[in-house]
Amino acid sequence: MTDHRPHADSGFISPARAEPAKTGSLSQVLLAAGLAPDTVGQLLGPYGLSDPKRADANLQSMAGDPRSRQALAAILQDLLESLSETADPDQALNHWECFLHTTGSRIQLLHYLAGAPRMLHMLCTLFGNSPYLAQTLIRDPLLVYWLAEEQVLTRRPSWRELQTAVQNMLANVTALELKLDALRRFKRREMLRIGVRDLLRLSSVRDTTAALSDLATVSIQAAYEMVERDLHVRYGKPMHRNRTGKWIDTGFAVIGMGKLGGGELNYSSDVDLIYVYTSDEGQTRPIKGQRPPKSIPNEEYFEYLARDLTKALAEHTHEGTVFRVDLRLRPEGTVGSLAGSLARYQQYYKTRGQGWERQAMLKAWPVAGDATTGKAFLRMIRPFVFGAMEGSDRGSDVIEQVKRIKGMIDDKMADRGHERRNVKLGIGGIREIEFLVQAVQMLYGARLRSILDRNTLGALERFQRRGFLSEEECKGLINAYVFLRDVEHKLQMVHDLQTHALPDSPDELMRCAIRLGYPSADRQGAMTAFVRDHQSHTALVNGLFKEFVERPERLSPSQGRRA
Repeated sequence: MTDHRPHADSGFISPARAEPAKTGSLSQVLLAAGLAPDTVGQLLGPYGLSDPKRADANLQSMAGDPRSRQALAAILQDLLESLSETADPDQALNHWECFLHTTGSRIQLLHYLAGAPRMLHMLCTLFGNSPYLAQTLIRDPLLVYWLAEEQVLTRRPSWRELQTAVQNMLANVTALELKLDALRRFKRREMLRIGVRDLLRLSSVRDTTAALSDLATVSIQAAYEMVERDLHVRYGKPMHRNRTGKWIDTGFAVIGMGKLGGGELNYSSDVDLIYVYTSDEGQTRPIKGQRPPKSIPNEEYFEYLARDLTKALAEHTHEGTVFRVDLRLRPEGTVGSLAGSLARYQQYYKTRGQGWERQAMLKAWPVAGDATTGKAFLRMIRPFVFGAMEGSDRGSDVIEQVKRIKGMIDDKMADRGHERRNVKLGIGGIREIEFLVQAVQMLYGARLRSILDRNTLGALERFQRRGFLSEEECKGLINAYVFLRDVEHKLQMVHDLQTHALPDSPDELMRCAIRLGYPSADRQGAMTAFVRDHQSHTALVNGLFKEFVERPERLSPSQGRRA
């Protein structure tokens, strides 16, 4: 890379600065001529930069023209001090260079940051901890001024506020594809907000998962409305006759499953969805005021709706995606219809539903579409989830099912060498907490509705109140879950990949610890403390999980220990 440091005869350097500098302030890196590499290394060394030569090249490129160079020199020490606290200061400078080259007015931004130290620190935190989020800001540098607006970072917007914001963004766009691209930009912007709040410790893990879930439900609803409107133009509105023979609208609902249904989504989650509609009977009918479109049976219409909605959410364009979609939790898994009527689902679960599907349905929740249809689906599956299991003892069946699924997971993790590294599926990981919670709910939820909660943390708190867990056990599981979910977030916000495995490289493990908030002043000590805490949390989780599957009566309202 070209060295843009000013020359002694440029007229920019004062006579006192014309001679090669040996020692002095950090600003010499930008303002003095003829600095020896060793001197540059000494000046930059205290800031956690492993490659001073590359860092110097970044800084020279960042500086630009003489006025910008002076402005950058004025904030350089604050900038480098903030970078030194991040997971990867060297990478952060690369992102700074790209960011300053894409911003419209470099000098204006640098002067702004000189008067806004909080924003300078925020940018350093972002650039040094999350390449994925850094690219969002590099792609749209003006978002830095949005992040500085009042309450953008200081509070989490409500679901209603998000819905209003996305509607406002889409209001002046007409074409479906342009609307979807606007929705993708909205999602990208909100992910930036959520990630920055997380990195700055302005939100808890619980707030972060709720914010990600709210963003997903608002986005799914917006995409559903766009696709539905487009289909109405082509085919009319789906309707069927009620018991009195009157034509009524046929409702369609999107059911969120897994972490979306539980309101505890992570950064790189797929959204697990099931599509359901009220009735197979009927057909589409013209909407008043429109030309009579082609009429098709309801079953065909809703298959189109499910197909188009899935594509709208998951399709990748130059603006990215809205959300990846996983439809494998529907009946028949990867084959068969994408959408089904209430009657069809009822018949399936009554005659062919499997044990793991009962477990999965504990998190089912309507996230978009017609609320009445969504609630009808929840009522319909309740007998399946909590009803009697023919030909087997319910308690032993639930426990054997959990053991069987967990055994398959353990074998897979062992084959990969991830049994101790995978924070989701490994020994003492997130899945063991989720399985414990779901098993207790399946065993006792039919008669103790008060222990039912789709959210894992909410369920654990309910368990303590009803005596299933002691205060100490509940606190231990909650702390472990929050810790492991935080680790999961910090792994995924690096490159927006659906990863759950701790890195095997000591350097990367150290960076993960810094992202989690362990002190950066002693990076080796941070890694050691992180590994120790991880082992402590997973040991507690695995101990309680094994105790439960070996003695399921241990977690019951009559046997649960109280502190």
